[in-house]
This record gives sequence, C-alpha cells and structure tokens, in this order.
Amino acid sequence: MTEDRDMLALHTRLVAAAERDGVLDVAYRTVDGPVGALLLAATDLGLVRVAFAVEDHDAVLQGLADRVSPRILHAPRRLDAVAAQLDEYFAGARTTFDVPLDWRLSGGFRGTVLHHLPEIAYGHTASYAAVAQLAGNPKAVRAVGSACATNPLPVVVPCHRVVRSDGAMGGYLGGVEAKRTLLALEAAA
Repeated sequence: MTEDRDMLALHTRLVAAAERDGVLDVAYRTVDGPVGALLLAATDLGLVRVAFAVEDHDAVLQGLADRVSPRILHAPRRLDAVAAQLDEYFAGARTTFDVPLDWRLSGGFRGTVLHHLPEIAYGHTASYAAVAQLAGNPKAVRAVGSACATNPLPVVVPCHRVVRSDGAMGGYLGGVEAKRTLLALEAAA
C-alpha cells in the first residue's frame, strides 16, 4: 500500500500549500451521523454548505464550484470544529451550534427566514406560518417552505424544526425520515 501512502502524503502537501498560498476557497469533508453521510463545506468566512447524501455530494460540490469558487479541496481540518459540534449534537450533548456561517447561498427573504430558524428552541417546533410571522411577513407561508427546502445549512440552521400548522412533518431536504430522526433525537434529550 505504498501507493496509498504516497497519495495521502501528496494530498496533505497539496492542502497545506493551498492554505498557505490562499488558494483554498472551499474546503470539504464528510461526517457520518444518524441521518447518514453529511457533506460539510466551508469558506474562510465559515460553514457554507451542509448536504445530505440524497442530494448527491458530487452534484453539491459542482454547485459550490459554480456558485462560490472552483478552488475546492478535500481539507477536513478546516471543518474539525463543525464536525465536533455535529458529533456532540447527534450524541444529545449540544443544543445549539456556534460556528461561523457563510450565508452567501441565502439571500433576500429566504435569508431572512433562515436567520430566524435558530430562534426555534431545541426540542421544539414551529409552524411555517409562525416562522413567516417571525420573518416579518405573515402571508409568506409558502416562501418559508421554499426557504426551508433550499436551506444550504440544514441541521446547523434547524429547518427540521419547521412543521405544518396541523402538526404534520411537511417536507425536508434530507427526506422525511431524516427530519423525523432529528426531531426524535431532540425530543429524547
């Protein structure tokens, strides 16, 4: 397995050189959890993307290359703090995240909605209508649904806590089962 060691050493040198020279615009890694493999991506500003496996991680990376920068590299170290906080969250030992976030993929009313989602306390839910009210536009219930459906930072920005007014789950980017898992995890803590 000398070839594997050589490739790992080369990759490590590439990451170090890219960071040193300021040409690593997006670092990424994956982590495993009760909702499957999550892709984490960060810029110098902070976490820019969390993606479920059902979103196709390769397609997500291509989207980041198109919208943020093509200078993307598997550089897990930049995401160590996020990975550690996700591990704590999945273990029931963390109720909020305090990592820097890069909001560039969420603008306008969608961005406003997403900024309000952390106000929904751990272990609680809010209706799409209640979130529309929080965001300052009580009639924008469908727009809240759209913001949640396109949330680039699921789990960390808790769109899974938004449910229908009748208490039904509603949709979720990672799938209804992932939403159910996250809500059950928070209810058990």
